[in-house]
Amino acid sequence: MTEAELYSVYKGVHVPTHLHPPESLKYCEEFTFRPDDILIVTYPKSGTTWMQEVVPLIVNEGDLTLVLTVPNWDRVPWLEEHRAAQLNLEQRPSPRIFATHFHHHMMNESYFKTKPRVLYVMRNPKDVFTSSYHYYGMASYLVNPGTPDEFMEKFLDGKIMFGSWFDHVKSWINAEEKESMLYIFYEEMITDLKGSVEKMAKFLGKSLSQDVMEKIADHCVFKNMKQNKMSNFSLVPEEYMDQKRSEFMRKGIAGDWKNLLTNAQEQRFNAAYKDKMKDVTFKFMWD
Repeated sequence: MTEAELYSVYKGVHVPTHLHPPESLKYCEEFTFRPDDILIVTYPKSGTTWMQEVVPLIVNEGDLTLVLTVPNWDRVPWLEEHRAAQLNLEQRPSPRIFATHFHHHMMNESYFKTKPRVLYVMRNPKDVFTSSYHYYGMASYLVNPGTPDEFMEKFLDGKIMFGSWFDHVKSWINAEEKESMLYIFYEEMITDLKGSVEKMAKFLGKSLSQDVMEKIADHCVFKNMKQNKMSNFSLVPEEYMDQKRSEFMRKGIAGDWKNLLTNAQEQRFNAAYKDKMKDVTFKFMWD
């Protein structure tokens, strides 16, 4: 199926119509935030699933019940997705935890007025590209990626789900409400997950013991989390996600782009990155 059949354009970016029908986007537009809400913000394939596991465990002080019994899309729903309107989120006790793939300018009026707490996760864009390439090949609601060369041009031009990675990252690192934001790198979670848990807990005002942080980090190591049926998307029917083609949670590593990109593709990507990020002074872990 084509872009026109599978995607709609909302606030200037492509969104998959199956996941984000007009009524879901309207719900998100009218959603009322609370100051103590926790919002996980990511560009797709940048660690959302990981954060949907880690953050509830921090908030619940290491109690595994929620993450082992409730699918991640219900325990930490995407506000713009069709499930959100069905979950009575207005009734949930504080602190509520949500996810979004929105760019900064796409957030609603209540967000800018209330300034909930934001955890913004970033990942090396070459790994985002690589993970996206495999994901697009197994999800029926996304346009077939074609060859890596074809998909790379779409990725670099932002003609894919949730638009340009470059625009997304720049919109959030330039956000004015930095006092209510914490920036996290996927790569630092791989390098030192316990340290990342500690950093997030501090930001969220949770005082956790070393044992609890150890327990959370151990549960959330990729290979352990991948076994959790409530998190690995194995509950999604095959007609939407064919995990025989590619697992939704594939490797969870840094540097997998080296297994996909040729030297020429790497050079093409590097040149585009250099051009699009030339005015950015923010220090990224992968630079």
